[in-house]
Amino acid sequence: MCTSILELVACDGSGKSPEGWVNLTHAAISYDHPHHAMMNDAVTIDFVNKGLGAGTRVGVELDLESAKALHRALGKVIIDVEDNVKSRPRSNDIVKAA
Repeated sequence: MCTSILELVACDGSGKSPEGWVNLTHAAISYDHPHHAMMNDAVTIDFVNKGLGAGTRVGVELDLESAKALHRALGKVIIDVEDNVKSRPRSNDIVKAA
């Protein structure tokens, strides 16, 4: 299958490439033939810094079930973090209480 499924999303973070840690600006998600994983098709996530060129990337190739499990786990963590942050007192509230 040659990919026609591609999503590009801006992101802010860091990833470790063979050259060392790089700041990330985007993630490209596709479903295509993997370059390294021994499977017919894979969900591929390439984390990149567009300013550093295509050679600087942190790539991940997952089978579809692993990608679904990662999606579920990310969703759970994000919900837990957002619920936790909402339930914490803001720094202004702490100062007023003291």
